[in-house]
Amino acid sequence: MKRKFKLKNILIKLTLLVIILYLIVTFVNQQKKINSHNSTIDYLSSKIDEQKEYKQELNSVNENINSPEYIEGVARDKLNMYMPNERVYIDIGS
Repeated sequence: MKRKFKLKNILIKLTLLVIILYLIVTFVNQQKKINSHNSTIDYLSSKIDEQKEYKQELNSVNENINSPEYIEGVARDKLNMYMPNERVYIDIGS
């Protein structure tokens, strides 16, 4: 009788040990996944913030795109155009 009780007691302890080990391994794996997802969330949140700033810049350009100052700036900088009565000096020294 005592022998059966000891064997039963050992089996119960072994089963509990296996369950506890399983829970620990599962917890560690879940924590790794959570950390991975949190880093992904942080990265995507920063990307969203960057895109919001870029959208604001585009909106400000869009609001000023028909202004005479903007058109003149684009004509001067990108198209090398100047006003009709304007003198253009070119520095050939450098």
